[in-house]
Amino acid sequence: MQVLFFGFGYSSKASAEALKAIDPSAVLLGTSRSPGSPQSVFFDGTSPSQALSEFLANSATHVVGSIGPDADGDPVLRHHRDDILNAPDVKWLGYFSTVGVYGDRNGAWVDETAPLDPENLRSQWRVAAEAEWQSLAAEKNVPLFILRLAGIYGPGRSAFDKLRDGTAKRIIKPGQVFNRIHVADIGRVTALAAERGLGGVFNLADDEPGPPQDVISHAAAMLDVPAPQEVPFELANMSPMARSFYADNKRVANSAIKQALQIELLYPNFRAGLESILENER
Repeated sequence: MQVLFFGFGYSSKASAEALKAIDPSAVLLGTSRSPGSPQSVFFDGTSPSQALSEFLANSATHVVGSIGPDADGDPVLRHHRDDILNAPDVKWLGYFSTVGVYGDRNGAWVDETAPLDPENLRSQWRVAAEAEWQSLAAEKNVPLFILRLAGIYGPGRSAFDKLRDGTAKRIIKPGQVFNRIHVADIGRVTALAAERGLGGVFNLADDEPGPPQDVISHAAAMLDVPAPQEVPFELANMSPMARSFYADNKRVANSAIKQALQIELLYPNFRAGLESILENER
């Protein structure tokens, strides 16, 4: 496999590690918005990259899109759609989307058959971007693997880090639940899908959606530190982006991806995920 990651961030790096575990000879190339970043090609979404065009024309077998869209669409496809379409060896496409495309369901369960009704502008852009990638895959006649991700956490990005830097909050909005997904599960699922050429739209979320304040309380107990005081949602001091997450209230079903790959999650709930993070730290 020769895999090009558009956007070599947290989830893509985990996917690259998992791919290397499956295929040690795999060639992996990612993009970065920082010029001169090691083992990556500069691409900031404002103009095409000759190096990426050449890799697509000469080497790439798999492509993963992990760059968020904007009001004008997906920057990857804005600048490199034709390169991907004409790439002779590309046989599989992957795209990281979000469960935000379902919008608010008042705490009800949603699966991949649910209609898309996003609440916020970013999720509306995601719906449009999914359609762009689907159009490309259909024209190229290759599988497209869309992974709709729940809230991502893992080493360096968990409730432990928020507690340690003083940014953790226990915001109480009655009835509010979220799903989460450990970054290692994202990496493993993406790698297996790429290896097997799996196509389709899949949710990737943990098995146990629950109130966000419970995660903070559990992490605080694990660290043996006091949990932050509860704050009613109406009185909470949050950024507009953070507040927008609370506009979506749903439980995300994940059985489709587990059945498709015949797996169970490495970390089926936040407790297992946090335990692993803390063990690795120690």
